[in-house]
Amino acid sequence: MLEGVNVALGVTGSIAAVKTVELAHELRRHGATVRTVMSDSARGIIHPWSLEFATDREVITEITGGVEHVDLCGYEGWADVFLIAPATANTVGKIAGAVDDTPVTTTATTALGSGTPVVIAPAMHEPMYDHPGVLEAIERVESWGVSFVEPRLEEGKAKLATEEAIVCELARAVGNRPLEGEHVVVTSGATTEPIDPVRVLTNRASGKMGRAVARACYVRGADVTLIHDGDDVPYADVRQIETAAEMLEETIDACETADALVSVAAISDYTVEASPEKIRSGQELTLELEVAPKLIDEIRDRRPGLPIVGFKTETSGEDEAMVDAARETLERVDLAFVVANDASVMGKDVTRALLVHAGDAVEYQGSKAGLASEVAGSLAVVLG
Repeated sequence: MLEGVNVALGVTGSIAAVKTVELAHELRRHGATVRTVMSDSARGIIHPWSLEFATDREVITEITGGVEHVDLCGYEGWADVFLIAPATANTVGKIAGAVDDTPVTTTATTALGSGTPVVIAPAMHEPMYDHPGVLEAIERVESWGVSFVEPRLEEGKAKLATEEAIVCELARAVGNRPLEGEHVVVTSGATTEPIDPVRVLTNRASGKMGRAVARACYVRGADVTLIHDGDDVPYADVRQIETAAEMLEETIDACETADALVSVAAISDYTVEASPEKIRSGQELTLELEVAPKLIDEIRDRRPGLPIVGFKTETSGEDEAMVDAARETLERVDLAFVVANDASVMGKDVTRALLVHAGDAVEYQGSKAGLASEVAGSLAVVLG
């Protein structure tokens, strides 16, 4: 997500500074080049040599006659984005007041003056984060266009956000945002239909593709609602469901204000009336399956003009059959386009798919993250 991006990493005196070595490695894994700026307080927690090793570049620990802050974040400076992680309450307050008495705050002042994007990831004890002055400072700095990565509130602490959250916010800050202002709903993963309190009907979908699409839409500026049977994610408002009926209910509700729906989920085609007690083993059993409503059909009935992207999974292994099945759904539900793939890719990190539009079908082969970028890019064209 950060291929070719130059990230200036500002580290301040929170104990969360111990996590910045791995953060720097993660930024580089995503393709970024990283240079670090440290405050004196940060140097009391983590040695600059650690970050020099992690970034393969000399660490800036003081501002000298070489005007390092201007070289990094001035007009036509080296950095594409200035990330402060972790940012203490003291640092946020200083930035809000244009106080630049550390290498980090001086670089922040320079970045804000030059128009370099700034992303801040706070980390402190929760009572400090809840201080009215700190909240006011965050609000003020946000009004200048600075992006904040919300901390994780755990154990009485406002802990540094996850690496995934920070990477997503950086990618959003430096990239084009063709979906800015758009509300995109994404369904993801499998649904589960209970047979009894122990047993269920489900499928092999992992949710990797749906989460990747949600992330790609967020990076491109969208406000994303992700509906799935899974955990919260930093790039979307998550609505957790289990059954096909719950997914349909939540999707109908979310789509009332949506600008687009990307229906990635492998939703149960059949439901069954669940037994209230465990069915005893060792007996012959016949389950009477009921056909579940088609989610995209239900949404189309309620929102005739809503752009909908469908996903179609087949098992034939033949491109022609996949395209034919995709076109049938495309025309029947009046979809924007359909992503057709073979069931063999379920649960894997790589995929092969055909993006089927009204006039053509384009092959994609590679990572699911890459396919998600193609889907988000195509959706931006549809909404544009």
